[in-house]
Amino acid sequence: MSGSILKDGEIVLYGFVGDDYFDEGFTSTDVINALMELGREADVVVRINSAGGYVHEGLAIYNALTAHKGEVTVHVDAIAASSASIIAMAGDRRIMRTGSLMMIHDPATVTFGTADDHDKQRSVLDKWADEMAGIYADRTGLAASDVREDMKKELWMNGEEAVDLGFATSAESDEAEAFAAFDYRVFAHAPKELRTLAAKNAWTLRGKGKKAGSSAAATGHKKENSMSKEKTADTTAAGNSEAVATAQAEGAKAAKARIKAIMTSDEAKDREGLAEHFAYETEMSVDEAVAALAAAPKSAPQAADDADKPNPAGYEQSRVAASGQAQPEGQKQRVRASINRGEIYAMRRKQSREG
Repeated sequence: MSGSILKDGEIVLYGFVGDDYFDEGFTSTDVINALMELGREADVVVRINSAGGYVHEGLAIYNALTAHKGEVTVHVDAIAASSASIIAMAGDRRIMRTGSLMMIHDPATVTFGTADDHDKQRSVLDKWADEMAGIYADRTGLAASDVREDMKKELWMNGEEAVDLGFATSAESDEAEAFAAFDYRVFAHAPKELRTLAAKNAWTLRGKGKKAGSSAAATGHKKENSMSKEKTADTTAAGNSEAVATAQAEGAKAAKARIKAIMTSDEAKDREGLAEHFAYETEMSVDEAVAALAAAPKSAPQAADDADKPNPAGYEQSRVAASGQAQPEGQKQRVRASINRGEIYAMRRKQSREG
């Protein structure tokens, strides 16, 4: 997959760290493959436009870049937030483009279980945060304890501020790229500009709405990319049989119909967040999803004036699902809806007996 992030000899890290959100994203494996393709001794340019993602993936990418023998130059094209800011620290040179932003904050996650379970997870989060603070401190020369306090407050920096504090080595006057598509409303102190962009473009955790600009390396190469896409499409079409293509089309049609049936059901009204979870994050049938929705409590309507603000009740869950998360490998978590599981299971048992 390194071809997807290696553009004209530069490693372009746009989108979600560790997964594919908004049809954009990258993993530590992608970065390692790209470095192998460039060569162990080669100087590397890394371009970042990411609001963050999984902490363990960000740290893996940071370590891969710092272990590289060639010089690493990092350009923050628009935003390096959360775990993406950890990746930015791997640069021997760290350059902020005009209008770009950097953000550091504490990692977050969601736990389920007893008080002991929550205490254990808090211990893990504290360890992650201390490790992150140590990396920032090493790069900036600031005291780790001071950095830790800034992380707790959620610190946003423009280019000049990032240079002053040591998070960047320089700033340049090149025009910044469009910000990566992301629901910036999940951050507690995101700039108003980013919250407005998220609301205007309908950026959500599912990647709906308008997409942001593509990678920096694609600028000025639209014709080349278009030809490449056409060539790929022709190759794919030639290699697939008519039967496979038909099966794929039918499968996509069925999946689309299932999602539409769940999202437009009467039971989804005032339970839109839970309906999205069932539709996009599970393999529940339409009947199962509708039954579960019917058993779940309705959410309180949100005032129109607050449409561009995060829902306080769901803030941590949203933040965990799409930014700066501290989750062990293989234990990714999505937004957890508040439902009465006891009623749902009882209802299912009843239906099983009656069936």
